[in-house]
Amino acid sequence: MLDALFEELTVLLDDRFSNSEAVLQDHSKDESHHTPTPPDAVVFPTSTEEVAKILQICSKYKIPIIPFGVGTSVEGGVIPIYGGVCVDMSRMNRILQINVEDFDVTVEAGLTRKRLNQELRDTGLFFPIDPGADATIGGMASTRASGTNAVRYGTMRENILNLKVVLADGQIIKTGGRARKSSAGYDLARLFVGSEGTLGIITEVTLRLYGVPAAISAAVCSFPTISDAVNCCILAIQSDIQVARVELLDSKQMEACNRYSKLNYKALPTLFFEFHGSSETVRLQAEEVGKISREFGAGEFKWAEKTEERNKLWQARHDALYAALSLKPGAVAWSSDICVPISRLADCIEETCVDLRETSLVTTIVGHVGDGNFHVIFLLDPENEKEFEEAKRLNVRMINRAIDMDGTCTGEHGIGIGKREYLEKELGEGIQVMRQLKNALDPHNVMNPGKVLTV
Repeated sequence: MLDALFEELTVLLDDRFSNSEAVLQDHSKDESHHTPTPPDAVVFPTSTEEVAKILQICSKYKIPIIPFGVGTSVEGGVIPIYGGVCVDMSRMNRILQINVEDFDVTVEAGLTRKRLNQELRDTGLFFPIDPGADATIGGMASTRASGTNAVRYGTMRENILNLKVVLADGQIIKTGGRARKSSAGYDLARLFVGSEGTLGIITEVTLRLYGVPAAISAAVCSFPTISDAVNCCILAIQSDIQVARVELLDSKQMEACNRYSKLNYKALPTLFFEFHGSSETVRLQAEEVGKISREFGAGEFKWAEKTEERNKLWQARHDALYAALSLKPGAVAWSSDICVPISRLADCIEETCVDLRETSLVTTIVGHVGDGNFHVIFLLDPENEKEFEEAKRLNVRMINRAIDMDGTCTGEHGIGIGKREYLEKELGEGIQVMRQLKNALDPHNVMNPGKVLTV
């Protein structure tokens, strides 16, 4: 059966079909700790129509189909656990239409977010969703990504106007138009945003854009304890101060970032702030946050107003995972995330910190705490099964704690294969509706099987 499949795909794609060992290994893994598994083949389409033909061929043979962006997911979402055909979207990377007057852009799914903003530079507009990694727009839509700017600009869910999607049988659909609001039928775009390639392959995305702020200012502020830092953040958000970004790093993570990114901040629990707006608005926002931070024993704000300084600061935050790995050479990182209502964030982090203080594992905490989301990075010896068992125990406690606080088992990483077992507790009977949707759109379970749901 595979021989026949390979022959049809080769006729369609010629040298854009590959089953070479090197290419298969490149598509066997993501950034997670989960065990790599190679696909049977990798294809590189260049149009929506080619994606449709690929899916028609694979569905005929009932072969698994795994969409692939750049492999930056951290919950095993692109690992081909049952083999199959990996559909690498990297060659579908064009900007199709920029509508400056309407503040929107339509792009192919394989375009990366950094390249999008580079291409937008002369328009005075930008796309704010920043998960850290230079992920593809299609991958970000599939995982409902967010990141450091979410506290002000929202997540991918709020910033997608329309999608073009290819379903398992090769049918091509669009989910809407470019209007800023619509009451026309079911909200199909939100069905596919966050579906992690289990319902279809996103090939085009229409995104909201924003004007580049007239003034941007960033600051770093350290606190005596992690609770002080979290409570400062909560009060700033509850005071309706329009912070653009606010990121938490615990003392261990700051130690790692100082070393890895050549910074010289105190190795204490720290908040990274960024403010957007007019010069006057930015100044007033910063003053208000400064007053609140002093109530919680904060040190002085250290400002980074020049573009190069800000870029270095936020690059250090984005490199937090690699910085953490430097704390334990040879380790693998298990990065987990949860999200809770902002009013429960301090309790959730404090209870998590109690668990982490009582373990022998090396761990760090980072978080987009402005929207109640934080991550624990477990640094594990790949040969030590007991360390993985301990990390799983702590991870389960953290997830259950979040769900019990009316939160979620994942704020932005997605379910993949790493968090399937917790989805039922979070959604209850809603999981059955998800299964019905999956069965309706993908009756043969070929679309990224084994991810999100156990069918």
